Amino acid sequence: MATSTDGRRTVTIAEIAALAGVSVPTVSKVLNGRADVAAATRARVETILEEHSYRRRRGRGSGDPSLIDLVFHHIDNAWAQEVIKGVEDAAAARRVGVVLSELGGVHRPPQDLIDDILARRPLGVLLVLSTLDATQRHQLESRSIPFVVVDTFGEPPAGVPTVGSNNWNGGLIATRHLLALGHRRIGVIAGPPDVLCSRARVDGYRSALAEAGVDADPDLVRWGDFHVTGGYEHGLRLLQRADRPTAIFAGSDYQCLGVMRAVRELGLSIPEDVSVVGYDDIPLAQWLGPSLTTVRQPLRDMAATATQMVLSLAAGERPANLRIDLATELVVRESTAPAPA
Repeated sequence: MATSTDGRRTVTIAEIAALAGVSVPTVSKVLNGRADVAAATRARVETILEEHSYRRRRGRGSGDPSLIDLVFHHIDNAWAQEVIKGVEDAAAARRVGVVLSELGGVHRPPQDLIDDILARRPLGVLLVLSTLDATQRHQLESRSIPFVVVDTFGEPPAGVPTVGSNNWNGGLIATRHLLALGHRRIGVIAGPPDVLCSRARVDGYRSALAEAGVDADPDLVRWGDFHVTGGYEHGLRLLQRADRPTAIFAGSDYQCLGVMRAVRELGLSIPEDVSVVGYDDIPLAQWLGPSLTTVRQPLRDMAATATQMVLSLAAGERPANLRIDLATELVVRESTAPAPA
């Protein structure tokens, strides 16, 4: 039997089986993510589970491992390694293991990964720059597997727990710093325009310009991909302009690495000719030459907070806040200086 969120009785597995015209073991197989169920049968059972708002009563077998699933859209950089380290440290403190999956750059898990998660019956799922469709959300909810989104890809549906950082403030303080140094033509190379944190950082950039009475030039706003190549290509285009910017704010430290290469190839110097500001404060940032001024995003703290939240949800606790944004701060190093005369 399952119970609704307000404690009222809902349908049993036997009733689900009768409605779907299948056996109770077949419904159990679907609930447990077993592969030996025909696709059409699985879809029919899932539809009835959703129609009747089925929720499996929270509880685990004595032989079930204590695991959480960590689902990344991409893990080939130091940004991801910081998040993984934060999750692993927080999980280890609770004697919980971590299963890591990568989506190869896409933002929604394929159904076979969801099926694997259902079969594992983890304590919960962490989704980094990833999202679930409505059917996938219900599949986890109906099995009482809580999930938390870290650094949301887009605006999450109401009631979905999320942990991130104040991206708008990050864009604001980076641009304010450059304005205080006398820069007025400030380029920005953001991440993808369909990613929420990218748009928030650009909104902060624009707010700082408006606050200083500086007209925002739309030609100085470029949408990249958070990777080195995007920073390099957009950096070249910005710096080859006759009215090139005297400063560039990049939406990630990796994009800033690309900008720094573009500056060198054009025979310019940092910060004498061009000031650059990154975002994230990955460990490499302080070892670059010149060392990188950047916005510190508390990646390990975000990951640890999300881990603690999903484990609290698994224990049946309701967090006071379902949406947590941690503070960002500017770290000033050698890559920024007063605007050239």
